[in-house]
Amino acid sequence: VHISNCTIFNETSCPEDAVICGVNMSWLLANATEKEVKEMCLSEEEYLAKFMGPSKSPKFLPVCATYFVIFVVGVLGNSLTCVVILRYKVMQTLTNYYLLSLALSDLLVLLLGMPLELYDMQQNYPFLLGEGGCYFKIFLFETVCFASILNVTALSVERYVAVVHPLKVKHMATRAHVKRVIFMLWGLSMLCAVPNTSLHGIVVLPPKFGREFPRSAICHVVKPIWMYNLIILISTLVFFVLPMLIISVLYLLIGLQLHREKVMTVNGADCSFGPESVSQSHKQRLSRRNLQVTKMLCVLVVVFGICWAPFHVDRLVWSYINMSSVQHQQIFETVHIICGVFFYLSSAVNPILYNLMSTRFREMFSHITCYSKVWQGRSSIQMTQRNSLNEEMPNSNKWT
Repeated sequence: VHISNCTIFNETSCPEDAVICGVNMSWLLANATEKEVKEMCLSEEEYLAKFMGPSKSPKFLPVCATYFVIFVVGVLGNSLTCVVILRYKVMQTLTNYYLLSLALSDLLVLLLGMPLELYDMQQNYPFLLGEGGCYFKIFLFETVCFASILNVTALSVERYVAVVHPLKVKHMATRAHVKRVIFMLWGLSMLCAVPNTSLHGIVVLPPKFGREFPRSAICHVVKPIWMYNLIILISTLVFFVLPMLIISVLYLLIGLQLHREKVMTVNGADCSFGPESVSQSHKQRLSRRNLQVTKMLCVLVVVFGICWAPFHVDRLVWSYINMSSVQHQQIFETVHIICGVFFYLSSAVNPILYNLMSTRFREMFSHITCYSKVWQGRSSIQMTQRNSLNEEMPNSNKWT
């Protein structure tokens, strides 16, 4: 091994014949511990493997296969969601704008985040993308993490207003308002991603025995670890625990309101005649539509919480659990992989939920993927009927 034109050791007759850049070998051997002498005789690959583990994760291939399935399903599903909402006027509802923002967030995770994750597993070190790549990686994951939960929270808040306080929704039931909210959510997410990003950088093993180890470069925390732990704790509370509590309360209130409306509708139907009967029928259609959309969004939130909870647990475990023992490291690596699968699964499952629980999304997905003239004719009739129905409904129904 050579550094600055001087031999570190010759690896054939170590340590007696080693020459370490002018260091007195007899003095070094006399003052070094047995452990240090053994480390001095290791090749660079052996030294890195001892202190940093294998350069490639042994679980890379099965994880790669799992991620590939999630990637294909997620990219196709979220791309279809974006195309359907942007292409068809009937799908450009206020609720669906939030789903569009969520789909874009999921696409960012799958198209940019997943390749970086696989790159890290395939080559644990060295990190070849430099400090810029390190900052981009952390900033991307933090931004998407915050944007996703804020989108789901905003969607839940505005659905609550639409169902429970329909008379107060007029000033909120505009595309301009929803677009402003979405832009603010993304701006806030980017701003809140800066603190954690600023704590990271490129870290290498310290020089030893006159050797440097540039191949040990990794993207890691470079500031005091207590700062990182504090930021992770705050972000978990503010951007996961608190929003999920708020969302849970909101959907509980929505459920109670829909139950009251159902009881009132049934009682009103028993004693309504003539024009009142027509109005009652209209209320029933509106109530059923609200119920269908609310069910879909409620399931979306539950799945979101299930998929994202392991991600936040993983971050907290990494922050506060001692990783000095090999056993702890192996356990954490397994937990980290499982949490990663759930994390990326959350980016692929939403379009599946839309297809299973929303008649309108199911029709539009089929309309995009199937091009038979018979189906197109039938679908155009259905969309015309739905457009006519939307025109008859009050502002509160514009959320569906």
